[in-house]
Amino acid sequence: MLEDADEGGVRLWHLVKASEEPELPKHRRGSVRERERAKAIPEIYLTRLLSMKGTLQKFVDDLFMVILSTSRPVPLAVKYFFDLLDDQAGQHGITDPETIHIWKTNSLPLRFWINIIKNPQFIFDVQASDHVDAVLSVIAQTFMDSCTIAEHKLGRVSVTYCCTPETSPATSRWWKGRQTISASDQEMNSALAELSRNHSGGLNYKVALHELYKYINKYYDQIITALEEDPMAQKMQLGLRLQQIAAAVENKVTDL
Repeated sequence: MLEDADEGGVRLWHLVKASEEPELPKHRRGSVRERERAKAIPEIYLTRLLSMKGTLQKFVDDLFMVILSTSRPVPLAVKYFFDLLDDQAGQHGITDPETIHIWKTNSLPLRFWINIIKNPQFIFDVQASDHVDAVLSVIAQTFMDSCTIAEHKLGRVSVTYCCTPETSPATSRWWKGRQTISASDQEMNSALAELSRNHSGGLNYKVALHELYKYINKYYDQIITALEEDPMAQKMQLGLRLQQIAAAVENKVTDL
């Protein structure tokens, strides 16, 4: 207990004073009490945060298990693209497994699934509030961390979403399943031909070709150089065919 000369009595303190700031005039004590009350709010919400985490944990785990499931066959396009990244790494002398893993992670889990998790309105007729959007961002960050091969060292300052022991083994199985199956060019061409036949009436192929050509036109010189240096492309005369297409579309100067 401490004497309070202003109020003519004593004041009770719980073990230590709540604030070590110097005493302020009487008319300003209300603001001090408000600041002290604000300091207590994070501690109050910590228990609510842990309770909410326990409530949502099962649903988050179920979502990750569905995304990382190995019970379904690997889509041929995904496997073919991952094989392409492996081939590119070999051609450029990149042997660091972490670099190749980052390529694959950025191409599918982060580019596709993170977008879906953070923006459910892409596939559902819902409108996420600011609070829900913040929660979805945390879940997306958790999924992003689970896709990395770096070890997460937990400490006193670690955020709560890092505690995901069930996710890492599932992620490892998912990546392993995509490394054991190969996809050949013939299989990919057959799959694309079948896809084209099944959707021949519902897609405007001219628009798709135009969008593809916009990308080709942006990197035209680099693509022509790469096609002329690649033995397979030389055999199929892909560089010459691209020059013919460019001449027809934009009257580009060719070597014809």
